[in-house]
Amino acid sequence: MILVYAESIDGNFKKSTLEAVSYAAGIAQSNGTQCVVVSIGHVDDAKLAELGNYGADKVVAVNSSKLAVFNAEAYAKAFASVAAAEGATVVVVSNTYSGKAIAGRVAAKLKAGIASGVISVPNTSNGFVVRKSVFSGKAFADVNLTTAIKVLAITPNTFDTHTFGKTANLTTADCGLSDADFISSSVEISRVTGKIPLTEAELVVSAGRGMKGPEHWGIIEELAQVLGAATACSKPVSDMHWRPHSEHVGQTGITIKPNLYIAIGISGAIQHLAGVSSSKVIVAINKDPEAPFFKAADYGIVADAFDVLPRILDAAKKLKAAN
Repeated sequence: MILVYAESIDGNFKKSTLEAVSYAAGIAQSNGTQCVVVSIGHVDDAKLAELGNYGADKVVAVNSSKLAVFNAEAYAKAFASVAAAEGATVVVVSNTYSGKAIAGRVAAKLKAGIASGVISVPNTSNGFVVRKSVFSGKAFADVNLTTAIKVLAITPNTFDTHTFGKTANLTTADCGLSDADFISSSVEISRVTGKIPLTEAELVVSAGRGMKGPEHWGIIEELAQVLGAATACSKPVSDMHWRPHSEHVGQTGITIKPNLYIAIGISGAIQHLAGVSSSKVIVAINKDPEAPFFKAADYGIVADAFDVLPRILDAAKKLKAAN
């Protein structure tokens, strides 16, 4: 049986959760077994039932009031408890912040092998082999998991969601958590509101020092708004406090994998590329024809950002109006 961790925020499932459910459902279908989803924290029954459309045969809700706020130790224990009770042989989580936080703990509790950053479905022709990205996305490794139970942490925005037209059976579980399971607690959680989260964004408009100062970011935000994109920046920009650190993408910031990444006035240092190189399409705009980013980009525009951006924005507005 394939078990999936369904991550939610404020009672809503993330896009990466739906990808994980569809991914697991595909494995279950290929192996003639069930796809069971575990939701921890309160989510409405109607939204739990919707997971059936993405391939879930059964949804187990663990909604103790103690679990209203994410807690890695408690969530891992609750999830591992359901995994053991359901007899899971493959466990799937999305390789997000909370997914990473529980994946290793769950693997340890289940004595399972684990692969993180997975970008392929398992190849079972000779073992149980999955491909993962390594060296900040510069190479791939094929990993053969030989344990009875396998934990797969899949890379967000790698797999498409699919509709299966199923109706999931809903049930609940009481994992018997005690105060001893909460060895740490969240004092405060601050989330950016009104913006598309970078880790969920399919389109990202990013800019660097080529914008010359925070006062010029209005056109970046307007372009992102017209395209329905998230905004991001390079490390020097966040270090100089032109933009919030929550927008910093790169090796020491957030790693993203959007369908389209537009880099404006960013030279393309290796540390920045490490966080964005897995983007499906990269567009680089820089007035320096020798900028390293052009070697990684699918499309490049050698031009001054202040000359080309207004024209791109105008074209984007016309395209949006026409559609």
